[in-house]
Amino acid sequence: MTALVIAEHDNASIKGATLNTVSAAAACGGDVHVLVAGHNAGAAAAAAAQIAGVSKVLHADGASLAEGLAENLAAQVLAIAGSYSHILFPATASGKNVAPRVAALLDVGQLSDVTKVISADTFERPIYAGNAIATVQSGDATKILTVRTPASTRRQPPAAAPPSRASRLRTTAARAASSAVK
Repeated sequence: MTALVIAEHDNASIKGATLNTVSAAAACGGDVHVLVAGHNAGAAAAAAAQIAGVSKVLHADGASLAEGLAENLAAQVLAIAGSYSHILFPATASGKNVAPRVAALLDVGQLSDVTKVISADTFERPIYAGNAIATVQSGDATKILTVRTPASTRRQPPAAAPPSRASRLRTTAARAASSAVK
């Protein structure tokens, strides 16, 4: 049993969502291979080889992969999909664009936004707008998953600092002055 992770990268480095996806692939059991598809993405492939738990990196380089178009990436994944029991994508815009195409062309179901791997065929994912967690099992020969990044590692907007007392006083004084001028 071997899992294939489709790497998210900027041609120079691997994005954090890929690291979470590699962890999920390792939890499925077996070897973990990573596909780095792009144009002039040798540095990203070298970075993928340094990820703990990755046993093999496949580097697909070509002009057709330069823009990260879903159709071209799906065709690349399909070309090598036959030898993998699991194909995992980060649950990002790109991953959610390519995964359904691959699943449809392989005639298998897709499991979206997986948050936990229980076993090689059983996963947890949020349902009802994240208000409940469902345990789902897949009987497909090839499992296509998008793996959600944990909330603790997602980019959070900076917390807005409450206005200082002096700032509130200036604002109140400006409103009062503005009202007096009328």
